[in-house]
Amino acid sequence: MPALRLALCQLNPTVGDVAANAADVVSRLTAARDGGADIVVFPEMVVAGYPPEDLLLKPDFVAACMAAARDIARESQGLTAIFGCPWFEGDLVNAAIVAHDGAVAGIVAKRFLPNYGVFDENRYFAAGQGTTVFDRGGLIFGVSVCEDIWYPDGPPTEQAKHGGARLLINISASPYHMGKGTSRERMLATRAADNGAFVAYANLVGGQDELVFDGHSLVFAPDGALLARGRQFDEDMVWCDLDVDLPTRQRLLDPRCRKWEPAPACRPVRTALSPLAAPARPALAQATMAAPLEPVAEVYRALVTATRDYVRKSGFCGVALGLSGGIDSSLTAIIAADALGPENVLGVAMPTRFSSDDSLEDAQALAERLGIELKTVVIEPIFQAFLDALGPIFGDRPFDVTEENLQPRVRGTLLMALSNKFGRLVLTTGNKSEVGVGYSTLYGDTAGGYAVIKDVPKTLVYALSRWRNEQAGLDVIPERVLVKPPTAELRPNQKDSDSLPEYDVLDPTLQAYVELGLSPAAMLERGLDPAVVDRVTRLVDRNEYKRRQSPPGPKITSRAFGKDWRLPIVNRYAPDCGPCPTS
Repeated sequence: MPALRLALCQLNPTVGDVAANAADVVSRLTAARDGGADIVVFPEMVVAGYPPEDLLLKPDFVAACMAAARDIARESQGLTAIFGCPWFEGDLVNAAIVAHDGAVAGIVAKRFLPNYGVFDENRYFAAGQGTTVFDRGGLIFGVSVCEDIWYPDGPPTEQAKHGGARLLINISASPYHMGKGTSRERMLATRAADNGAFVAYANLVGGQDELVFDGHSLVFAPDGALLARGRQFDEDMVWCDLDVDLPTRQRLLDPRCRKWEPAPACRPVRTALSPLAAPARPALAQATMAAPLEPVAEVYRALVTATRDYVRKSGFCGVALGLSGGIDSSLTAIIAADALGPENVLGVAMPTRFSSDDSLEDAQALAERLGIELKTVVIEPIFQAFLDALGPIFGDRPFDVTEENLQPRVRGTLLMALSNKFGRLVLTTGNKSEVGVGYSTLYGDTAGGYAVIKDVPKTLVYALSRWRNEQAGLDVIPERVLVKPPTAELRPNQKDSDSLPEYDVLDPTLQAYVELGLSPAAMLERGLDPAVVDRVTRLVDRNEYKRRQSPPGPKITSRAFGKDWRLPIVNRYAPDCGPCPTS
């Protein structure tokens, strides 16, 4: 049998834009056909966009998706196309549509519905039953949807060991977090080697609310060797020619699959596809093999992708943010400029009596090096007007956090006014360390539409900033910003460390409590400081009300505040810190 040419199309759909998503799929079908593809594969839910959430509760939305899927199928003449779409036939399922030579040839329903972390699929879908394999001119292949391949004995294993599948195709919408790509590659290589079959994995790319999808589509050989890899955070068409006899040779040498006797329910149903003439196709010099990004670059690309897609898919023409001369606003401005172009980024400096000349100079230097517009609005008179208006009520009470918080609230009001007047989305600049412990001002620095670095710990903020300077070959972020002690500049000589542990102490504690889910006692066993553990866990639990009222931002860690974190706001549970001193 001649080689089979596979094309994996990692696309960036927009949730709800069914017509545009379908048109994108059809255009890639044409490109795949022109390139001589036999089978072309698209991601999970590519027609609807993912996750469509409660749009799936609208019958008209589901009907529109199904109609678009049938239109796509009619465009599949001369090849086999596999793509994701919600499908209602007795009940709603998360489906892979198998289209062949101009018609729908099969509907494969996702069986393992994720309902953890950011996923809520049990809310919307019925689980699929049984499994199917397809016979395409003697090549047996199986199709599964995302989560189904993460289980060692899931549908792909049944398709290979009991259905004779030599090619296992998985369509996916797998969200990114740090390290996810490595774990995916390891898992998929294991599925290929354990089943003696090719594994082809097509993943979504792009940002959607709090999620960002990294693409990184993959093909593995029956021995687990990597054959092809798509780019990260970019749309891509991944090409690979497969020696379809290789799985047979592999299985003759490794007969383990003969030892596993399936239950009757595990035996796949076989569907024969009509024969197609071999396409005339250009030679493929080599399979697509994109180099993986190193860890800091990967996070940076995730943030840029998420910001670009959130702003553009939401229909905004640009963004505005407060530019203080500090590290957080500097990094946010650079990400925005890289995502949207510097001409679409407006920085606003809003000094008061506590703002240092150094900070204003650093904000100006950053704006000039980035090429973004910088406006200065001196808010001291507005701040003083608030103080004068409240003075008779406050009486002789001393200056405290109340007066400090008035300043970011004035700034938030002005930024939202600029948003209204010029149609710019306001970006907030708080990092995960601050968001976690509530070191922010409600209706002040939390006022905005998108929180670019809300899942980026402060120590990683510094690493990303230095990496971006290195890429530019100059200090886009002035060196002084990178070395001065972090400060909110809301009172004389203020430093973040006056209110918080040093960030290199705070961040590991937050990671242990939030991302690893460790109890205070387990954190102490790891050698974390008892006073810090007690203080940080209390602050995290106490400030859920602030986080719930703050804007969304991209998830880049294994557990982010937002969809991934659902702490009750009204909550009296206090974890036992044992010997921890109270703070």
